[in-house]
Amino acid sequence: MPSEDTQDIEETRGATAGPGTDAAEADPKTAAAVAAAEAAVPQNGEPVRVDSWIWAVRLVKTRSVGATACKGGHVRVNGQNVKPSHLLRVGDEVRLRQEHRERVVVVKRLIRKRVGAPVAAQCYVDNSPPPPPREAVAPAGIRDRGAGRPTKRDRRELERLRGLMGGGSGPGQPRGR
Repeated sequence: MPSEDTQDIEETRGATAGPGTDAAEADPKTAAAVAAAEAAVPQNGEPVRVDSWIWAVRLVKTRSVGATACKGGHVRVNGQNVKPSHLLRVGDEVRLRQEHRERVVVVKRLIRKRVGAPVAAQCYVDNSPPPPPREAVAPAGIRDRGAGRPTKRDRRELERLRGLMGGGSGPGQPRGR
């Protein structure tokens, strides 16, 4: 027997969208986009290539970027690194590493063609952790505008922060004459 909290949630859902209607059906533009997406669904439940799917649901900008991510080991399906030609099925968990973040999505619907963002969001369940705040990802070594040319000491500190050099001359390192 459902608890009172779940009954309240179900009643609220029914009141906002009405019985038997979807949020997509309420908006005519989204309904048209969903109809177009239905045309993009493969026939007879055929599987779809992983590089094509992550492009179609707008996780990457281009299909070639998706293929490159797969080749570089940045895409995992059900915990295993995959090639771009790996075939996805409904229910697969796809992990995609991008920049400073990992996206974790579960496949709800397979599509082959790229669709709009509202429709693409209906094709997967996003289980990704929230992105880190912008302050935590601030780039190292940014100088204030108008601060002038950095001194030799400032330049060495910037290089050390950026990881370009070994971090100064210590024992065992040449002095640079």
